[in-house]
Amino acid sequence: MRREDRCEVRIIDAEKVKKISETLISGLDATHLADVFDAMSDPTRLRIISAVASAGEVCVCDIAGSLGMTQSAISHQLRLLRTVNILKNRKQGRMVYYSLASEHIGKAFAEALAHIRQE
Repeated sequence: MRREDRCEVRIIDAEKVKKISETLISGLDATHLADVFDAMSDPTRLRIISAVASAGEVCVCDIAGSLGMTQSAISHQLRLLRTVNILKNRKQGRMVYYSLASEHIGKAFAEALAHIRQE
């Protein structure tokens, strides 16, 4: 560990440790959140989320067309995003439509995008 990454003396602030401990997320929540961030760590999946966030609800064909990819390649990514509850799907006849699983995903995506664009 590099020197600038650690304290040179060990002094623990008991009040601060107590406060952190009371609000610290559980190991299980951390695992689920890591799964969401892992799923969102792929540029193609982020572009899919962007497409769905802007369209509200969109069929697999339109997502594939928007990204210039095959339905097969898109379906694989959609399945992963659905598995971690980022997207949800609805089948109507022979068409499958995707939308964000919750408004929280849209907000988190918009906030992260604003952060990298420094808006």
